[in-house]
Amino acid sequence: MDNETTKNFIETIIDEDNEKNTYGKRVHTRFPPEPNGYLHLGHAKSICLNFGIAKKYGGLTNLRFDDTNPSKENTEYVDSIKRDVKWLGFDWDDRMFYASDYFDKLYEYAKKLITLGKAYVDDLSGDEIRAYRGTFNEPGKESPYRNRSVEENLKLFEEMKDGKYADGEKVLRAKIDMASPNLNMRDPILYRIVHADHHRTGSKWCIYPMYDLAHPVSDAIERITHSICTLEFEAHRPLYNWVLEDWEDPEGQKPRQIEFARLNVTNMITSKRKLRTLVEKGIVSGWDDPRMPTISGIRRRGYTPEAIRDFCERIGVAKADNMVEMALLEYCIREDLKMKAPRLMTVIDPIKVVLTNYPDGQTETMKADNNQENEAMGTRDMTFSKHLYIERGDFMEEPVKKFFRLAPGKEVRLKYAYIIKCEEVVKDENGNIVELRCTYDPESKSGSGANADRKVKGTLHWVNAEDAVDVETRVYDSLLRQDDGDSKDFLDQINPDSLVVYHSKAEKALADYKAGDKFQFLRQGYFVIDPDTTADHMVVNRIVGLRDTWAKMQKQKNQ
Repeated sequence: MDNETTKNFIETIIDEDNEKNTYGKRVHTRFPPEPNGYLHLGHAKSICLNFGIAKKYGGLTNLRFDDTNPSKENTEYVDSIKRDVKWLGFDWDDRMFYASDYFDKLYEYAKKLITLGKAYVDDLSGDEIRAYRGTFNEPGKESPYRNRSVEENLKLFEEMKDGKYADGEKVLRAKIDMASPNLNMRDPILYRIVHADHHRTGSKWCIYPMYDLAHPVSDAIERITHSICTLEFEAHRPLYNWVLEDWEDPEGQKPRQIEFARLNVTNMITSKRKLRTLVEKGIVSGWDDPRMPTISGIRRRGYTPEAIRDFCERIGVAKADNMVEMALLEYCIREDLKMKAPRLMTVIDPIKVVLTNYPDGQTETMKADNNQENEAMGTRDMTFSKHLYIERGDFMEEPVKKFFRLAPGKEVRLKYAYIIKCEEVVKDENGNIVELRCTYDPESKSGSGANADRKVKGTLHWVNAEDAVDVETRVYDSLLRQDDGDSKDFLDQINPDSLVVYHSKAEKALADYKAGDKFQFLRQGYFVIDPDTTADHMVVNRIVGLRDTWAKMQKQKNQ
């Protein structure tokens, strides 16, 4: 491993284990998603951490699906998870596993716990178990079925497996301590009855292990060294260790659970349950809606894996929960795209411009930079004619102070082209502006005219109306309002303006690109061509705007 000046606390733990030869200097991690929904940005941090740590130490990482709840799982989610991990730039090679691979071993280990007097079959209902559990201030109460004999427990557990009981009629519980200050240690459930077909094992099983049993045993079977998970599992660590007390490893090595702070981003929903609600209620178009913080959604939005990995690296690995500003994520996107995204001109909300003194039928070719910060990307040709489009927001009939764009009697420069002056405003019968009639200065052509260096305060982007490409532009904002108030229902916080659609005009060069290609639209932001695009219908999504809120926040912070 490279010598680094700073290491996160997980790397420090691994270094200590290596010094003690705890695992024979092995480092083997795993990413263990539940296939009951699509992964979100919070999972991206876990993916980067688990795969990244192993890579730094020359170790291995498994992809393991925690498929222990058949009522909520299916292969669609499995396929999406595999796709997301690959997209982020990581590979599990031949180490893809499922908790269901170990159902037989888990069942046998549960019987071992029963035989050792460490587990029992309980007939209490779910409500009764919760009532018996006690509170943080009061100890729990033992189940009347807690002291069944080993023989009776083995017989009942086998009958549970054989389908003799209904869902919820019986459970297998660990026999630990109903007075433990840690509520997770008060005889937690290890197995429950679920009469539902499993997406891999079909109807073979009607009992399924709980996470607190399946996860540590799966780690042990795969000989994971460091089981890295989020902070909410810290209180489960004593149970994790308890479950593995009687596990026999060939080299006496048992995995170690380490918790880190989950990723929380301002104004972002990272609850899989809430995300599923948005999909089921039709508030979004699906799991890959570009407003969704799912990895599928942000991929469609146009985010890049390089930017996500950079983001995860910048926020680091913390022991305590914290909130990360959305502005930092957007900064990482811009940093990744600014040198590699071509820069085109697209008028998002167009208004027609007619140059009254420009020759009818004449067309000129203008040279435009593909990326002014990356000369290696070269130039392209743009056409210019009598009929153009500019942004509606770049014109103001009664301009406010310091408005340096187009207004009646005012001049602006059209980038790579001429200086124009607004002479007349044309309105429809409802008073809406439909056209601007302007004149141009023939000697002001950028780079060659006699007045090419004549200074005006505003420079606008534009598109030639004669060969413009029609574009459906989808401009996205946060799904949650910035000011969410005191509402208890997150659905009350949904931003009604999270998607605004424009009928835009782009320069003809855009037609040469395909779905997934990314650009900076001059003065507008970064955009990507959406998969909804067809041969006769171009659709683009705004990835992120150009305003660097993060830099501004850091400047204010340092003042």
